[in-house]
Amino acid sequence: MDTTQRTEQQRSADRRRRELLEAADRVVLRDGPGASMNAIAAEAGITKPILYRHFGDKGGLYAALAKRHTDALLDSLRAALDAPAERRERVEATLNTYLAAIEARPQVYRFLMHPAEGSPSEQGFDVGKHSAPLLRRMGEELAQVIEERLDLGPGSHRLARVWGHGIVGMMHAAGDWWLGERPCDRAELVRSLADLLWGRLAAAGDKVGGPGF
Repeated sequence: MDTTQRTEQQRSADRRRRELLEAADRVVLRDGPGASMNAIAAEAGITKPILYRHFGDKGGLYAALAKRHTDALLDSLRAALDAPAERRERVEATLNTYLAAIEARPQVYRFLMHPAEGSPSEQGFDVGKHSAPLLRRMGEELAQVIEERLDLGPGSHRLARVWGHGIVGMMHAAGDWWLGERPCDRAELVRSLADLLWGRLAAAGDKVGGPGF
């Protein structure tokens, strides 16, 4: 098989994978954590064994969907952090971007963060095994942004990671509670969380040569 044939086969496989993920997205939007491999296969017009051939099991499909949605969310968060505005405004915009994303697609959020609520036939799915890496990835990404932009003094790498994971943990826990109970509107939650973060963020200077925060 020559290089051209291999490249075309890879493009075809990538295209088919995207189509299957789009079918899975439609089922998740409809069924939330109850989305099953059977329902996704039916939506895609294939049999479940073919779906397994592409993703292995529900864990493999979950990981692929998680990467797809996390990539999109991180792009939105970076855009909020890079917006031409004062630091406080960008902090609030970043918090608002996360909360708006989970509010706009609650079924997707519940599928990613609460998959154990799914169908009885798939109760063995381990929520912690699959959802925890998403939060860790977001924590590391935010830590990198903080380290690049803020002068945190000695131990800056370690402190940036503490802040990154702490902020993501706060956003996740507060957002999860808020999405379930709706005790206030999103704007009030954003302001309250920004108030909690603002002390050290306001005091830290920009890193010399960095893009600024």
